[in-house]
Amino acid sequence: MENNLSGNAAAGAAQTADRAAAFFTKPAVVCIGAIICCILWGSAFPCVKIGYSMFSVDTGHVPSIILFAGLRFTLAGMLVIAFGSVRSKKFLLPAARNWWRVLLVCIFQAVAQYIFFYIGLAHVSGVKGSVLNGLGVFFTILIACFVFRTEKFNMVKLAGCMLGFGGVILINLGGDFSFEFTMLGEGFVILSGLSAAVAAGLVKIFSAHEDTAALCGWQFFAGGLALTAAGAALGGQVRPTGAEAYIMLLYLALISSAAFTLQGYIVKYNPVSAFAVYKSANPLFGAVFSAAILGESQQLFSYYTLIAIILVCAGIFIINKFGERRKKV
Repeated sequence: MENNLSGNAAAGAAQTADRAAAFFTKPAVVCIGAIICCILWGSAFPCVKIGYSMFSVDTGHVPSIILFAGLRFTLAGMLVIAFGSVRSKKFLLPAARNWWRVLLVCIFQAVAQYIFFYIGLAHVSGVKGSVLNGLGVFFTILIACFVFRTEKFNMVKLAGCMLGFGGVILINLGGDFSFEFTMLGEGFVILSGLSAAVAAGLVKIFSAHEDTAALCGWQFFAGGLALTAAGAALGGQVRPTGAEAYIMLLYLALISSAAFTLQGYIVKYNPVSAFAVYKSANPLFGAVFSAAILGESQQLFSYYTLIAIILVCAGIFIINKFGERRKKV
């Protein structure tokens, strides 16, 4: 009797997995899901800057920035865990053998990526930050090719990466062709993209061993608590200015919880490159939202920025449209 029940449960789980795979591998689902992620991530650039103002965060004080990030990701983790618990009709908790996987993703995603992101974004404009962050797409492909070995590398992908790096260089050129670069600003935004690329690869591999929602939710929650504790211990302070500040914090948490979890499901059932092609829209949405919300339209419509966006998008398009049609180098 018990064997029959176990067999039925296993069969039911297999059918659910098959349905999920069939759903998330549909081109329309991948496209719509990826664009939703890009819209959410794009809106994060100006909203983080507004959040700094609403919570009276001193952007020159790193512990305060870390504390603000910690509050956001703790809340994001709680949202994902709650969603997963409702969906599975039981409290969402990773298996004991998978906690090391949760913590490893947490180190690269919720901790390293967002420490770099928050500090970097405090020292660059929203438009510039969004385009620089687009470099993470190329890191994702290179890491998938040479570290996780889930992609093949060839000259077409190399050409696409060179176009992307060209865009990143161009966005740093001022009107006098000077190259402006600071480690705390542009450098940290680029490192944020590198950390996100490692996290994406880990999620793809680890999702075969653990529920994606559990993996994403608990890594956010653990990372958020760590950031909150570190920021508070180092003297960080946040002072919300009103009810709208909490609404902004909730929206920022929703961005992380919805976009990263949705990305996790898409990457789990598809090659990394299948998702990366749509992330070409990420810097575009970021630049547009920053221009509309923060009034950075002058920088958005600078020919430097426009050409940089075109190069970044063209590089990703070439990699994913033609990259798999050439022989492996």
